Amino acid sequence: MSGALSCSATDLAVLLGPNATAAADYICGQLSTVNHKFTDVAFAVDNTYLLFSAYLVFSMQLGFAMLCAGSVRAKNTMNIMLTNVLDAAAGGLFYYLFGFAFAFGSPSNGFIGKHNFGLKDFPSASADYSNFLYQWAFAIAAAGITSGSIAERTQFVAYLIYSSFLTGFVYPVVSHWFWSVDGWASPFRTDGDLLFSTGAIDFAGSGVVHMVGGIAGLWGALIEGPRLGRFDNGGRAIALRGHSASLVVLGTFLLWFGWYGFNPGSFNKILVTYESGTINGQWSAVGRTAVTTTLAGCTAALTTLFGKRLLSGHWNVSDVCNGLLGGFAAITGGCSFVEPWAAIICGFVAALVLIGCNKLAEKLKYDDPLEAAQLHGGCGAWGLIFTALFAREKYLNQFYGDKPGRPHGLFMGGGGKLLGAQLIQILVITGWVSATMGTLFFILKKLKLLRISAEDEMAGMDMTRHGGFAYMYYDDDESHKAIQLRKVEPRSPSPSGVPTTSV
Repeated sequence: MSGALSCSATDLAVLLGPNATAAADYICGQLSTVNHKFTDVAFAVDNTYLLFSAYLVFSMQLGFAMLCAGSVRAKNTMNIMLTNVLDAAAGGLFYYLFGFAFAFGSPSNGFIGKHNFGLKDFPSASADYSNFLYQWAFAIAAAGITSGSIAERTQFVAYLIYSSFLTGFVYPVVSHWFWSVDGWASPFRTDGDLLFSTGAIDFAGSGVVHMVGGIAGLWGALIEGPRLGRFDNGGRAIALRGHSASLVVLGTFLLWFGWYGFNPGSFNKILVTYESGTINGQWSAVGRTAVTTTLAGCTAALTTLFGKRLLSGHWNVSDVCNGLLGGFAAITGGCSFVEPWAAIICGFVAALVLIGCNKLAEKLKYDDPLEAAQLHGGCGAWGLIFTALFAREKYLNQFYGDKPGRPHGLFMGGGGKLLGAQLIQILVITGWVSATMGTLFFILKKLKLLRISAEDEMAGMDMTRHGGFAYMYYDDDESHKAIQLRKVEPRSPSPSGVPTTSV
């Protein structure tokens, strides 16, 4: 523990007179006990903070489930809810068996981890169980992003296969590159051999989480093709609106809440002082990160609101929700390294990126029911570039350790090296996910395991694949049938002489 108390019996003995040695041993023993208590409290505080952050990130799964359910048609609600549950369940097992080891199993090479499979030799001096839980919550978030892109026309077995592969291998390799102490492009490298003297900066995952999930979804949706009825014979886009704006808004607010674990929690610990005895500590950086996250999302929401109003003539709540999430996805990469005013710029541009990507998707006849590839892929890429433009040297040094002359934001006087590292990050993530997930989706299509039949798609997957609709519109029992079949029967005349009827 930094700043731990120290005591030497030899030093004290000369000051204590008779029985000096015994007195010095006693005093030092008491101080040692107090010192251990301080150390224990520091570990407890940091692990509790990380566990609480993991719980917040995990709550985002409920947000994804509600958002996805509201964004699809009612006949596919049961299917999309089940896939979100399975993302977490299958992802939990595969991340435990393989994913965490591939991501953080150190010592290893720059490409992939090699230790801690099945959490063997765990915990260690460098990682506790709280680290595993937090990283697992991130992994299943990436899988949840992808499920939205291929909603309403994908076979259930394909969900299981891609989710396991993504959380067990594809995502962990990317997180190893940029977050592990051994990763080839990581700013945490201990040998000093950093990419462009800085390493690629992605604090909470604009690239590692959002781009990975978005690009995986892009390939899934491209290989499957659009939903039936999404484009008419002339190629004109036809809106297939989700069935519940209420669920979309509920899911958005749950994701907003969870983002306060996603971004500020990525510090991994909170009891770190920058200047002892002052208010300048990591707790303040955690608060600043929450503020930049909030401002980016709010700005993106308002920009989308007025932007879509100008384009379509409507105030659309679903578009605003997606704009808000686009701002969050963008700020995630540099949330702890920029000033609050810069976060407003990030959110404003993120909204424009999302609107532009959606226009491009329409022209290319690309169909993504949740705009996941555009939102997470497009805005995630912008977030990495934004970090290269606005990151402050002071904040980078506080987190990664003091390094005089560290490359930082181009617009903050830090030169172009960080921008070069960020562009490489965008390229390698795009290439890796395209090569792995694109190949997987292509194989699933060839094996006829990817898309459901046209008949099943028209009828709805809830009825054809899951045994019934998510919503019960009436009670399917004998008493209800009797009421439905009962005819209107005449009663005895009323006092007015007009016959009454019963239903």
